[in-house]
Amino acid sequence: MPGKFNFRKFADLDIMDPFFNSLKADYPEFPEWYRRKADEGATALVFCDEDGLGAFVYYKSEHNESIGLVGCTLPPVSRMKIGTLKLADRYRGQRIGEGALGLALWQWRRTRESEIYVTVFEKYDFLITLLERFGFYLAGHKENGECVYLKTRHVVDYSDPYKSFPFINPAFQSSGYLVVNDVYHDTLFPYSELKNTLQEQVSLSVANGFTKIYIGSPTSALPYKAGEPLLVYRRYTGTAGQKGYKSCITSYCVVTDIIVAKENGSYRITFDDLINRIRNKSVFDEQDIRAKYDNERNLTVIEMLYYGYFGEGNNVNWVWLKNNGLMGEQYPTSIRLSKDQFIQILTEGNVDVQNVIIN
Repeated sequence: MPGKFNFRKFADLDIMDPFFNSLKADYPEFPEWYRRKADEGATALVFCDEDGLGAFVYYKSEHNESIGLVGCTLPPVSRMKIGTLKLADRYRGQRIGEGALGLALWQWRRTRESEIYVTVFEKYDFLITLLERFGFYLAGHKENGECVYLKTRHVVDYSDPYKSFPFINPAFQSSGYLVVNDVYHDTLFPYSELKNTLQEQVSLSVANGFTKIYIGSPTSALPYKAGEPLLVYRRYTGTAGQKGYKSCITSYCVVTDIIVAKENGSYRITFDDLINRIRNKSVFDEQDIRAKYDNERNLTVIEMLYYGYFGEGNNVNWVWLKNNGLMGEQYPTSIRLSKDQFIQILTEGNVDVQNVIIN
């Protein structure tokens, strides 16, 4: 499933595409609305692959608008409205929806708006399940029967990293480094772009979800735990230039699960169970995972949620980490960082920490 998300103008897409048929059926006014937005130069977040449109997300800011519900009205506050969130039927049960919603939530965080909401008819149960997983709750119903699902930054559910996304639980006490070789990093974390980096070096099909899988063969138990944030360290494996300036922190995640598949040569779970838990979240295909499962003495899988990235020009290299006492002589995965040290690195990466770690 090669493809990626891009911003596209409404005017550049064909409203006669069958992709839009369900929107036309649900909303008779949709064609006129779409043409009006096209004339205004509006853009949407769109996923395209070899089969055409796979996802379409349109959102806008609302600052002085109330939301009328059956029996009550939500007062005006600064909100982001996801006006359209449409997935192709062929992607039901896959992770394109997670990618689309995750990108919208990143944008919501950037705007600092109080709330984000979306309207959806009850028949789209797969979309409602996705919204609830990411912490949206049912605020009420509109007169036409649509459900209004809402999420607020003022009451964040920190019971699991999906519900709190894109905000990190301020109660964490420690963090660490996750080392990912450059060729895999640039496929697994596609938004943490570096200058002169080929994003397509690994021609593997990875769904555009925000759940990421790391498969490692540590010599000892990794010190991570679920709910803990991690800093993604892109290890430069090339030979040009100085590695200390090319190996760097690019992204930050929160651990959602740790799977010890094999320890000291002993299997802890079956291969089928391992594949079922990894599914399509890894840059490795099933054959590669089988080889690791059969041949490695230790095999640990870290599942994590991609919370954010530093971006081009902001990545924090090994030299800075070393000079600031944040990188020792030991291998990075064994280093434990305090909450203050984690925040120090985010700050150096030009992350608005107060808008990421919130109470």
